[in-house]
Amino acid sequence: MKYNSTRNSQMKISAAEAIAQGLASDGGLFMPETIPSLTAVDIASLEKLDYQGRALAIMKLFLPDFSRDELSDYVNLSYSSNFADRRIAPIKVLDDETAFLELWHGPTCAFKDMALQILPHLLTASMRKTGELRNLCILVATSGDTGKAALEGFKDVPGTKILVFYPRDGVSEVQKLQMTTQEGGNVSVCAVAGNFDDTQTGVKMIFGDSKFAERASGQGYILSSANSINWGRLLPQIVYYFSAYCDYVNLGKIRAGDKINFCVPTGNFGNILAGWYARAMGLPINKLICASNRNNILTDFISTGVYDRRREFYATASPSMDILISSNLERLLYALSGDSALVADYMKSLSESGVYEIDAALRGRISECFAGGCCDDDETKKEIERVFGEYGYLIDTHTAVASKVLGDYRAAMGDTSPTIVVSTASPYKFTESVLEALGGSADGRGPELIARLEGKSGTTSPEPLRFLDRRAVRFFGCAEKTELSGVVEAFLK
Repeated sequence: MKYNSTRNSQMKISAAEAIAQGLASDGGLFMPETIPSLTAVDIASLEKLDYQGRALAIMKLFLPDFSRDELSDYVNLSYSSNFADRRIAPIKVLDDETAFLELWHGPTCAFKDMALQILPHLLTASMRKTGELRNLCILVATSGDTGKAALEGFKDVPGTKILVFYPRDGVSEVQKLQMTTQEGGNVSVCAVAGNFDDTQTGVKMIFGDSKFAERASGQGYILSSANSINWGRLLPQIVYYFSAYCDYVNLGKIRAGDKINFCVPTGNFGNILAGWYARAMGLPINKLICASNRNNILTDFISTGVYDRRREFYATASPSMDILISSNLERLLYALSGDSALVADYMKSLSESGVYEIDAALRGRISECFAGGCCDDDETKKEIERVFGEYGYLIDTHTAVASKVLGDYRAAMGDTSPTIVVSTASPYKFTESVLEALGGSADGRGPELIARLEGKSGTTSPEPLRFLDRRAVRFFGCAEKTELSGVVEAFLK
């Protein structure tokens, strides 16, 4: 299997090269040239395996230049006692039609752990396989959860440094404390005076600057990314869609072969795109329901075919979804059109004018797979209250967006198919909003609110989030988006 760029279908590189490079030299994203197919028998065989076995089986299909023993080692190192639940990604069944896929039992209590615990192994191995002798500098733009998960994954990994940028006022206090108190001799964190799109644009500018890459190389470093623009970040996420389906079958809630829906809270489009890959591989998925908050650019795109970022940006109670430039959508456009020149034109138009419109045929192919919906903060908090009141089940703001959008979708479409809501973070990462939803007082700092939410809900907070206020803050810097290259250069020195 070879990989090519979404903007150049003639490019042919190995999986290791795609992971090592992260972003294509033309600005495109790497894609597998073909998508492996699984039969019903293949999927049934996964039902008998644990999460580690399922991960090995799926990921091996896309990584022919990694041996089975290598991948087995990486999988077992990545999904073990570092997860609080031995099932790694369990599902919580609420009723006959709805279950929640809990992706937040890892060390940073968010779904990004599912990929960022294994990415350091894949990335450093890819560097060795491609003969790269320089050290690795990982640059990350985060809307909250990716940053901490990447810092934790790459902490003290030999031959690497990692620098995370986050929007100064665009993350929760718990998320900020998780990042700024990060331990490790090879890590750094810097706030950006702007929103996530400003942060992501600043980091992309560095990756697109060949002269900066030369200067970094002169210092013995090659730049790479831990964002979902890197195929090594996206690939592990495909696994949990297969795993959730298998668990649903094993629980007797569906029969093997039955089609189900997934409802996914979505910002950068990576999480739901992994579901599309699972569907394209043969997993019986009917619809992927794309759930957005007030920044509903993806909802509008799915319904109209127009992607228009020329709109007001809102800071919401679900900050990890506060995004107006959904980078991974480019991969879907290429996969469904097969036209890299067309995709390059779309991305050029987005960069230059802030908008592009797809043709009717491509829009139809997207509508076959995807539905979309959105809700605001008030609706989000009411959904947290409803789910807790009816089921005694506590969810975070991002998961609540998906749960509310699912209810709206069912009411509008009459689709009662069994549906798994993808739960992306522990409610204790967003204590202020969750407490307000339950009628509690949200006055105080994040760590104080964790204890208050425990008392209000009768639930227990995850161990990694306790006593954050007792950890020393190590990183205080803040920069304009045009100054990020200087921050990186100082870090490398």
